[in-house]
Amino acid sequence: MTPPGPVSGVLAVDSGGSGVRAALGVPAGHGTARPAPLTSEEPVRTGSRGIDAGHLLEQLLPMARRLMADAGVGELGAVALGAAGFATLGADLRSVLPSALHRELGVRRVVLAADAVTAYTGALGRQPGAVIAAGTGMIAIGTDLTSWRRADGWGHLLGDCGGGAWIGRAGLESAVRAFDGRRGGSAALLARAEEMFGPVPELPGRLYARADRAAVLASFAPEVGACADADPVAAGILRAAARYMAESAAAVCPDGSEAQVALTGGLFRMGEPLLVPLRAELAEQLPHARAVPAAGDPLHGAMLIAVDLARGELALARDERLLHVVTEETG
Repeated sequence: MTPPGPVSGVLAVDSGGSGVRAALGVPAGHGTARPAPLTSEEPVRTGSRGIDAGHLLEQLLPMARRLMADAGVGELGAVALGAAGFATLGADLRSVLPSALHRELGVRRVVLAADAVTAYTGALGRQPGAVIAAGTGMIAIGTDLTSWRRADGWGHLLGDCGGGAWIGRAGLESAVRAFDGRRGGSAALLARAEEMFGPVPELPGRLYARADRAAVLASFAPEVGACADADPVAAGILRAAARYMAESAAAVCPDGSEAQVALTGGLFRMGEPLLVPLRAELAEQLPHARAVPAAGDPLHGAMLIAVDLARGELALARDERLLHVVTEETG
């Protein structure tokens, strides 16, 4: 009797402003339960070539090997990775990752995608519509199932309007306005800023030189949400964030009554202080689209893509900047 070959799994990866997550998918009926996803809380660096492929691999490869060992998986049929900033900063990932993953893990089918695409797939699957993905950053992505459209996602220096870093920065600006005695300041946000970061005069030194500045700014967004019920400045920041998000969704959502719109990302754990104004803005700016709950998160979307790729059934529209596919056949 021929001994069974190695069990083949698939790897899903989500790389964002708060770190890297990896999950392993195993075949149905395989004796070992799927191991819990692993997380690295260090955001991948961005350098002169964009997202640093070497830094990503330093974090990802140990996680992948541990997941495979824990599940008794001997090979990977596919890897799908969603990365924040991939559309504009993904050159190094495209040139380095497929060959590195083949060399180190033996995988020959790889999808590299914008995290907005994995967020969309996790939230809506193959339905036409738009998804607002908001965490540290913010991007809206839409599809009519033949092509992708994106809006914002330009990073915290040029955009990501309404995202966690944007809200946190606006909240800290209101704090320093209050410290200076200028109009538009918030005493409540000033008190929260001093609790988190210490004396306001030291704030620039604590923020400006940090490689993870966007994540640090985003860490203040929940403080803005916590103040919103009682502080009109904080509430105004969240109304502006909601308006920006809805504008981005309206820019990418296809026409037609079948279009759906969903929200995904950790920022929406803020709850009603953000969701109430966002629902109102979506009803005004996207009256034709039906709001639905997200079925899953970006890691779930990456897993769906990896499974489809391993089966040769990936039907999502290809796009060099948004959904880059490398297989054994294409090289």
